[in-house]
Amino acid sequence: MYPSVMPPRDVKIGDAAAFAGTTPRAIRHYHQIGLLPEPARGGDGRRRYGYDDMIRLLWIRKMSEAGISLDDMRAAFDEARDVEDVLGRLEESLAAQEAGIKRQRAAVQRLRAVGSPLGLLSPLVTDRLGHLPDGALRPADLDALLVTERIFGPLGAAIQAGVFITLATHPDLRAEADRLDAADAALDDTVDPFDLRVEELAARHYAHHQAVLQAMEADGMDEAEEKLFESYDAEEGDGEEDTGMSAFEAVTKMPYGFSAARTRCVELTARLIGGELAADS
Repeated sequence: MYPSVMPPRDVKIGDAAAFAGTTPRAIRHYHQIGLLPEPARGGDGRRRYGYDDMIRLLWIRKMSEAGISLDDMRAAFDEARDVEDVLGRLEESLAAQEAGIKRQRAAVQRLRAVGSPLGLLSPLVTDRLGHLPDGALRPADLDALLVTERIFGPLGAAIQAGVFITLATHPDLRAEADRLDAADAALDDTVDPFDLRVEELAARHYAHHQAVLQAMEADGMDEAEEKLFESYDAEEGDGEEDTGMSAFEAVTKMPYGFSAARTRCVELTARLIGGELAADS
């Protein structure tokens, strides 16, 4: 006894797509890359899909849901590659995706807990600054930490965070930092790079740097940094974010738009600090 409605011998691309749970555009792409053989066309010039075509489409759908790439599907159908090899690479890919999702969820949780963009930085930085009261960390401080983390990684940013903690807890040092920032901003393009004021400002920066270090030592911040080095998980990175370049190269690619006078002031300050570090070593 025949059913009242006989199934078709073949169907058009729209019906094939609807049944397989895909789209006509996707099916045409499968034809183009050789994943699905192009079927014969009917008298109206349109493709007609039979039983074998639909089976192939259903398997493509299932493999796609499992995360198997189109290239690996084609190889699997052609039996040109060991299935274990395909599955092994797929498992590695899924593990990487899972780790990425875990990091994303952790970032969202930090954002909700911290309630500020600070939560987008690494846990090492967020945890170190999380005890500061609202408003203690300025937007410019966050920007500086963002750049430092990009160049030197979480550990470098966490160490720099110690400076901002000191500024937040020592109003006199914060006030001097604000005065230095204003003086830096005044070194515009109208100021000669070799103006005596440039050297004087560099000397003030150096003196402030020393004062901050002394305050950090008095507050036990140097011990906190030693613990950072000891507790830092090497698996998180080697202290430098993977920028695809060295820290020096990364610094040279970060635009600040400084005037020649301000650039020279930064260079002079760096020399003074570098000389102190060389003397200590």
